[in-house]
Amino acid sequence: MSARQDRGHDGRQGLTALSTQGTLDTVVAAETPEGILLELRPAGLVPRFYAFMIDWMIRIAVMWVAIIVTSIMGGIGIALWLILVFALEWLYPIAFELMPSGATPGKRAFELKVILDNGLPITPAAAVTRNLLRTADFLPFAFGLAIVSMLVRSDCKRLGDLAAGTLVVYEPRPSRKVVATHVEAIAPARPLSPQDQAALAALAARASRLTPERLDELAAMAAVVSGDRGRAGPEVTRRVLGVARWVLGGR
Repeated sequence: MSARQDRGHDGRQGLTALSTQGTLDTVVAAETPEGILLELRPAGLVPRFYAFMIDWMIRIAVMWVAIIVTSIMGGIGIALWLILVFALEWLYPIAFELMPSGATPGKRAFELKVILDNGLPITPAAAVTRNLLRTADFLPFAFGLAIVSMLVRSDCKRLGDLAAGTLVVYEPRPSRKVVATHVEAIAPARPLSPQDQAALAALAARASRLTPERLDELAAMAAVVSGDRGRAGPEVTRRVLGVARWVLGGR
């Protein structure tokens, strides 16, 4: 097979894969009571683990400082230290999640927040429920049930989130979405079959609903049509959408 035929074969494979993409795994849609559709990006196991570790280290540091201070107070000091340990274990996450940021310091470090399933701020009842059920999530050991639940669900919910109707999501970022009607039409770098044209039209129709990262990923699969085979990024995405606009008649 010649180099040109090989490139054409790779391009057709990319466009075929693009045209057969199913449900996206980077966004969860939620509708507010006012009928506003929100796109939420659930946080996966890894960032939530790192956030947990930061919060855990903060609590440990506070406990060590407190035990040094209260050790000179005798029995009263021990009682105060036990009350502090209880508050740090059970009230620390609830108090921070009910703040406007909706996140503990660990979650804020990774731009995460806790919200309700409908995108609204978390309520006191939901915050209490999701944190009380950390005991169940811990079973059988080392948060085993929580890990399994987050790995098998596309929204990465643990048991406490399921019971409370909450989500841990990334904070919204400034939009960098590219809409096909906002780009300049570009003639394709190679002849396009009807299937290729249908795939590009589908990508253009979905562009405004995708996260920037997912849009770049899908555009890279079709980059052969704009002469950008093997490359990816915002500029490649813009050129691929330019070809899509050309296909749709924007010439």
